[in-house]
Amino acid sequence: MLEVSPLEVEICVGSSCHLKGSYEVVKAMENYIESNRLTDDIKLKGSFCLSHCTEGVSVRMDGKLISLSPENAEEALKKVWEERRNAADQL
Repeated sequence: MLEVSPLEVEICVGSSCHLKGSYEVVKAMENYIESNRLTDDIKLKGSFCLSHCTEGVSVRMDGKLISLSPENAEEALKKVWEERRNAADQL
């Protein structure tokens, strides 16, 4: 199995996303990372604007900009991480 490079997750913490729950999104993702011992594999970063203010909390993972809520953040991170691992296994 090939080693997967760390996944960088950029979460908007600007005013609009903050009001939509960016702090809770960060906490949900931190929970997933810690409970699955992925602190070396997934890196969370804050951003002040990802230019998607009308959607939910803006998050960039693997170069894709998506909108999340505190309720679906952990599942979205899990999906992207598993897809990334499976792609590496195929090489």
